[in-house]
Amino acid sequence: MPNVTFILADGRVVTVQAEAGSTAMLAAVTQSVPGIDAECGGSLACGTCHVYRLSGDCGEPSAAECAMLDALTGERRPNSRLSCQIRLDADTEVTLAIPAEQG
Repeated sequence: MPNVTFILADGRVVTVQAEAGSTAMLAAVTQSVPGIDAECGGSLACGTCHVYRLSGDCGEPSAAECAMLDALTGERRPNSRLSCQIRLDADTEVTLAIPAEQG
């Protein structure tokens, strides 16, 4: 099972197991990880699941994801991703930091 470690804005660390084939956003929402709002439910329309990839391979963002990241009100960094676009394979191990401000 994939493991996703979230570093919350207050510094707490939460690690969750997810279903292979799901997304990091879905893992966070279904396991009540605070800070991932996911207002659009993962349809790449809101930016409220923004994270910073700290470690692990989660692929490159698509052009549509980059466009949404460019529209964020929070700080975009080179390692910014939308957790709804991070697909989890069976062997995924990824660490994501959640910014204090979403959207």
